[in-house]
Order: sequence, then structure tokens, then C-alpha cells
Amino acid sequence: MIGARKIVAAAMLAFGLAGEASAADAGNWNAVLAEAKGQTVYFNAWGGSENINAYIRWAGGEMKSRYGVDVVHVKLDDTAKAVATVVAEKAAGKNDGGAVDLVWINGENFAAMKREGLLFGPDWATKLPNWRYVDHETKPTVLRDFTIPTEGLESPWGGAKLVFFHDTARTRKADLPDSAKGLLTWAESNPGRFSYPQPPDFTGTSFLKQVLIELLDDKAKLQRPVDDATFAADAAPLFAYLDKLTPLLWRQGKAYPQNYPDMKQKLADGELDIIFAFNPAEASSAIANGELPDTVRSFVFSGGTLGNTHFLAIPYNATAKAGALLVADFLLSPEAQLRKQDPKVWGDPTVLSLAKLAAKDRSAFENLDLGIATLKPDELGPALDEPHPDWMTRIEAQWIRRYGAAN
Repeated sequence: MIGARKIVAAAMLAFGLAGEASAADAGNWNAVLAEAKGQTVYFNAWGGSENINAYIRWAGGEMKSRYGVDVVHVKLDDTAKAVATVVAEKAAGKNDGGAVDLVWINGENFAAMKREGLLFGPDWATKLPNWRYVDHETKPTVLRDFTIPTEGLESPWGGAKLVFFHDTARTRKADLPDSAKGLLTWAESNPGRFSYPQPPDFTGTSFLKQVLIELLDDKAKLQRPVDDATFAADAAPLFAYLDKLTPLLWRQGKAYPQNYPDMKQKLADGELDIIFAFNPAEASSAIANGELPDTVRSFVFSGGTLGNTHFLAIPYNATAKAGALLVADFLLSPEAQLRKQDPKVWGDPTVLSLAKLAAKDRSAFENLDLGIATLKPDELGPALDEPHPDWMTRIEAQWIRRYGAAN
């Protein structure tokens, strides 16, 4: 995964990329429907969760039966690999007929693709028929991805909020930490019972950002690119914290869970007592799927946890642009968003405004059982803004230098 990011950075510097227009026009939907029929959309998306993979298979089946569009899920362990593919194609002069048609993306990868002109555009997302349902008024992260304006270059797919889980059969609610500092105190009393995936895994890096946000005095700095002159001092509280936490982690920080599913399995097996995910319904979904016991419950820090939106983007040189537009629009539909939010299917929160939906669709969302372990919206606490993508890159690199060599 690190290698892929180095390839992306090097190729971008070497080739000075610029995006190109496409014949597909989301403003002419009848033409999109006609052009998409018979196309195959290579959808590059994380493949590490079977319930998400099953949801994508369902969506692919609907696209085939309704529109004659085939969807091939290209399963990734790091989105940077899809970005690297587009970079390599641009370097080879392949400005049409690219291998990536649609990519599940946000954060640093979107920032890199936008900066280097690797995205299909201009604005197509706000022209999709189902955009009319999107809650862009009260969900600012729909329009700004890790501080970067989306400008219609990516379509929102789902919401995310960092939530912690514990098994009430082993841990009491009264003993749970309420902050990053509280988590360190808890780990001192419960050594070996907490860990996080090793960066650059997205979930692991999200934990680092949560701690950084809580400990940094001047949080406004995180909304801007890293200042090289002050980075060491700005990041010092995070790494001082990690220096104390690391020997208290599972296996004393000499090994880390591979990813979130691995962390979830360790909670189920009794190896960990506290884990976390970027989905408020993840615990309920795992209970419904038999992956976690029904004694697992969720909790958050009262001061807030990270919140963001994840998106779908189309590379500038995608082969099946019309098909990709059609897939993105379908995944934004009330039907697809409702199914996605069902914890028995995935549990990923919707980006739609219920007030904008027809009465039947609104009722379906309101009556959806979110599961026994899912916190209500008013229990999720404040959403902390994601830092500028530059911070994610820098703290990952610093973490790997300090702690990754031994793993």
C-alpha cells in the first residue's frame, strides 16, 4: 500500500497531469441511458468486508436487469492502487479506454486526483437525477471532502462517524473511556485489550487523527496543509501519547490487527475488549450477520468523534463513463440507500435528506430497525472535522518510521 502511494506521488510529479472532457453528459440523461446499455463498469472498491461485497453484487445485479449494464467489482485493499493505475495510464498516454471506470474514494486520494486533473468532469454529480434527494444543506461533508471542495467531481455514497464498540459481557459501561486521554488511562488498567490496524490502513490512520484532533491545542491548523516549520511540534502530543500507548496495546504493539474485520474478529474471540469502526451501525450489522455476540454495544466520546462522507468518482479516462454515471445515480437512489442503511445488509448511513423523499420512502427510512447496538442520532455526539489530507499523509509516514519497522 505504501508503495502504491509512492508510485502515485512520483508519477504525478513527473507527468504534470491534466484532466480531459468526456462525451458522457449527466445533464442529458436519456443519452446516458442509451450509451450505458451494454457497457461493463469496472468498479474499484475496497473488498475487505463480505457484507459490502454482497451489497455491491446486489447493485450489480440490479444494474444488469434494469439497464443492461454489467458491474465488475475490482476488490482493493487500498484505494491508492486504483489511483496508481490511472496515473500509469496517463503516463503511457492512455487518455481513453482506461481500466478504472468508477472508484470508491475520499480524503487524500480524492485530493490527489483532483489536484492532478485525473477526474472526469466538470461537475457531473449534481446533475444526477437522484442528486435532488441529497442532504447537502445540513451535511457539509457532502460538499467538502477532508476540507477539499468536491465541486461535483464525486458523488456522495454514504456517511461515516467513528464509533467504539465493547462487549457488555466483559466490560462495564461505567468503566469505558470518554476521550483519547481516557482511553490511555483505560489501557493502563487493561493492558493488551486494545489495538488498532497498522497505518496506512484507513481505520488505523483514523484513530491517529482522532487522537491528534483531541490533543492539538490549535485545531484550526488541521484545516490547512501541514506547515513544515511547525509539524514536529504540532504532532508531538500525538506521538508522545502513542509512545505511552504502544506497549499497552495487544501484543505490546509488536503486531497489529490487519484491518477492521480482523479487529472485529478479535473482539468476537475475546482478544480485544474495545474496537472501533467508521460506521455507527457496524456493531448491529455484525450482530445480525453472526459475527459478534448480541451483548456488544456502541459508545462514543462526549467531546466528539471523526465524521465524514465517502464518495464515488469517475477517472478522466474511464472507458464506460455513461455506465459509471448510471451506477453512481442508482447507488444514490432512495431504494439503494435504504438497503445500504439496513444493518442486516451493511448499515452504512444515508446521505439523503428524509425531508426531500416521497412519503413512502421517508416512512421506510423512519421505520428501519437500525439494530440493538446502534446509537440514536442524538447519542452520536458532535462530529469532528476531518483534517486536510496532507495531515493524513504526514502522520502515516511518521508513524511508520517510529513504530512500523518492528512489525
